[in-house]
Amino acid sequence: MERNAFKMYLKQGFEKEYEKRHNEIWPELKALIQQSDICDYSIFWDKQTNILFAVQKVKGGAGSQDLGKNPIVQKWWAYMADIMETNPDNSPVSESLNELFYLE
Repeated sequence: MERNAFKMYLKQGFEKEYEKRHNEIWPELKALIQQSDICDYSIFWDKQTNILFAVQKVKGGAGSQDLGKNPIVQKWWAYMADIMETNPDNSPVSESLNELFYLE
C-alpha cells in the first residue's frame, strides 16, 4: 500500500465551515473514495498558515486528487470553492509532498 500526502489552502476564517462540511461528507462521495481503494485518509489544519495537510493510503496508486473527472468530485469541488483556494476548474490548489521519513 502506498501513502501520499499533499497540502491545500483554506481561506481565512473558514476552518469551522470546512470542518462542518467534512463532518457532513456526502455518502456518495464517501462511497466513491472507498471504492477507489483510498483508505486511512486524514486532513489536518495548520491554524498559523491556514494550510490543510492531507495524507492517505492508496491501494491502486491513484489518490483522491486523481478523481477529478468524476461528476461527484466536481460537484464537491464547486461546493468547497468558496472556502478554499481553487484552480479555474474549482479543484483545490494543492501541492504533492515528498515523504522524507516514515516509522511504522
